[in-house]
Amino acid sequence: MSRIENALEKASRIRAVEDAGLRPNVPSGDDKGAGKTLAIPKNPYLVTVTAPDSPAAEEYRKLKTMVIRLMKQDAMKNTIMVTSCTSGEGKSLTSINLAVSLAQDVSHSVLLIDADLRRPSLGQYLGINARIGLSDCLLDGVSTSSAIIGTGIPKLNILSAGKSVRNPVEILSSPKMRTLLGDLKRNHPEQYLIIDTPPILPFAETHVISMLADGVLFVVKEGESTVRDLQDAFQIMHGARLLGIVFNEATTGGMDNRYRHYYRYYTAEQRREA
Repeated sequence: MSRIENALEKASRIRAVEDAGLRPNVPSGDDKGAGKTLAIPKNPYLVTVTAPDSPAAEEYRKLKTMVIRLMKQDAMKNTIMVTSCTSGEGKSLTSINLAVSLAQDVSHSVLLIDADLRRPSLGQYLGINARIGLSDCLLDGVSTSSAIIGTGIPKLNILSAGKSVRNPVEILSSPKMRTLLGDLKRNHPEQYLIIDTPPILPFAETHVISMLADGVLFVVKEGESTVRDLQDAFQIMHGARLLGIVFNEATTGGMDNRYRHYYRYYTAEQRREA
């Protein structure tokens, strides 16, 4: 979300990303599991943490309210996938800030899952350098309880991407991925699962994950994707439940200046599997 960066724009804040927000919090040998405490991230992109009273943070809280309302319509619906047409549209930051907003609700805990094995970024934004993650669970049988760690933000844990793999589509489209998500849903029905995935147009695994999720949020950066891109993306996701579209970096002329550089979202018609 470069417009959030522009809104903060001071060089000292950008240096803070390097000096504090992106400094890895590497767990020690015993520091495995969701109960361990890490430093609260200071990355200025995480406005729900660093600027909770800002207009941008308020927009994420509105998005959270919409998501809770839609997901409460069915019991055991707690898995939300976040994706976009192409890279650079803000899906990962949307995933994190939505997860933080959900975790700040008194009724919810949240697990962030970095399923973008091609270009993982959640750990970097959160200042976490996890030794094991999703790929280790799928390839090596590592238990999710060993791979999930705390973020420093109360009630928010993360399952990082894990070790690099040559062909992510094979493991993310495998029955093991379906089983992993199913186990997390059943074992923690009170917990929201937020899954950050690769962009949907270039990579096949995103469609498979969309069919495993209970709902999909689609991030669109203004001026980035064409109408044809969106048509192709929605066609690929046919059968998935589209919760809504997060319109990122909107510059609508009538929008108040405090909000004009922050995302807006539009609730889409709910679609169930055909």
